[in-house]
Amino acid sequence: MKVLALDYGAARTGVAVSDPTGTVARPLEVVERAGTDAGLARLLELARREGVEHVVVGLPVTLRGEHGSQAEETRRFVERLRAATDLTVETFDERFTTALARSAGGQASEDALAAAHLLTGYLQWKTTARPA
Repeated sequence: MKVLALDYGAARTGVAVSDPTGTVARPLEVVERAGTDAGLARLLELARREGVEHVVVGLPVTLRGEHGSQAEETRRFVERLRAATDLTVETFDERFTTALARSAGGQASEDALAAAHLLTGYLQWKTTARPA
């Protein structure tokens, strides 16, 4: 299953995509102001272009597991995204993705790298999660 990952931010949203097998994540690009109509349209265009079946959005959770104002803003964005697409959209804990992106370096932007780290963690979780 091909997955699109979003590291949402009001100013910039990092975007990453998996390979068709849902095994490898790669940074794709950064979408400016993804919460606006134009930004949302760009995200949906990327989802169509990449042929994804699923979208995962990083949920900023504190180290103590709490949800602050940024998590609430992200939840509002997720609801808007869900209303705009038939794709399944879910959230996934994004702790440490930005720190990992900063230490990784490379050609891709930090935001897109953070989305790729988010997607890697999500894909690993999906392959090891067992139904109850």
